[in-house]
Amino acid sequence: MTNKTNADRNLMKFRTSFQNLKTYCETQNFAGWDPYDGLNSKVFQALPLKHWDLARLAWIQGFKRSPVNFRKLLLVPKQHNSKGIALFLLGYCRLYQAASNGKTEFGTSEQLLEKIKYITQLLLDMKVEGYAGACWGYNFDWQARRLFLFKKNTPTVVATAFCVEALIESYKITQDENVLNTALSSAEFVLQDLSRTAHGNGHIFSYSIKDGNNTVINASLLGAKILSYAYKYKQKQTYLDMAKKAVIAACDLQEDDGSWIYGLLPVQSWKDSFHTGFNLDAIETYQQNTGDTTFQEYIDKGWKYYTAHFFEADGKPKYYHDKTYPIDIHCPAQVIVTASKLKQFKAHTELLERTLNWTIENMQSKKGYFYYQYRQGMSSKIPYMRWSNAFMFNAMAHYYLEKNK
Repeated sequence: MTNKTNADRNLMKFRTSFQNLKTYCETQNFAGWDPYDGLNSKVFQALPLKHWDLARLAWIQGFKRSPVNFRKLLLVPKQHNSKGIALFLLGYCRLYQAASNGKTEFGTSEQLLEKIKYITQLLLDMKVEGYAGACWGYNFDWQARRLFLFKKNTPTVVATAFCVEALIESYKITQDENVLNTALSSAEFVLQDLSRTAHGNGHIFSYSIKDGNNTVINASLLGAKILSYAYKYKQKQTYLDMAKKAVIAACDLQEDDGSWIYGLLPVQSWKDSFHTGFNLDAIETYQQNTGDTTFQEYIDKGWKYYTAHFFEADGKPKYYHDKTYPIDIHCPAQVIVTASKLKQFKAHTELLERTLNWTIENMQSKKGYFYYQYRQGMSSKIPYMRWSNAFMFNAMAHYYLEKNK
């Protein structure tokens, strides 16, 4: 009886939490602030400091690290972010699948289809023009250390990969050929507009069209993920070959215990939770799309490391393998999505429930949105739309679908 009571209580908590999040995001029309949007400040753009790289970096980091939100005061507008919109689209596609199975508490099939079409068009309208294939960037300038400045809408493989997966999920529901063709064209962006760094018998795709961040493991795997989708639908051998080389390089860079560092630059040697989840998701997606299961041992080893090192006994998600704080909202969100992709949800339901319950209790506002970071001192409770709420929306939609299969 007690177990049933706890299960009922957890289910009610989840429904209330997700409905509050869904209402908040829809009320905001999926637009909001971002940890890195400081350079969108109209005040900063009016200052000569905008031409100095160190000033831009300090300004961004000040906004990102401050637990107090100065964005209204300094005139940073709420905007749509392509990766955030893609995550919302993925979430609504999962809710549509649930509704098709008769689970309609978060919307009927007709209501959800209307949302999917609306958000799909939002995403298509945000596509960056002028490249070999469809691609997406972010809605703000971003100073990456002192190496280089990403101008607004500079396309990256990370944003593009999320958009491609979301558009393909949308196509499966709407059967809109334009949506599919746009998504598949991104393969040419990966092959023609990104650089490649040789590594062993493979290569690493660059993070963006700009040099300076060319050896980030999860970014390269997201390039492989895009190519694998294109191969699934077009059966073009080049897509398969080039995707496989990126997976080979990433698996070569996996350590014996199943872990990955973030990237190959000296300042990128950390190991964190959600990028590990990205890596596993991308390799599994490659295998599902191509039928090539050569890399299953790396997935198994990586998943074992992921679940053993990034979560505490009470479900609290850790940021790093050897350090808990600051707890980033990506950490509890991504493990749900990765477990779903790897078909590990049922086997790890207890862990996922503990982690989700901890997150709802400790990282959700009564207004519905989720916090950016949980710290031992003063946490950052700013409602970031892409970083916090879109990730949790997608995760909770996956959770809901998995629990109702």
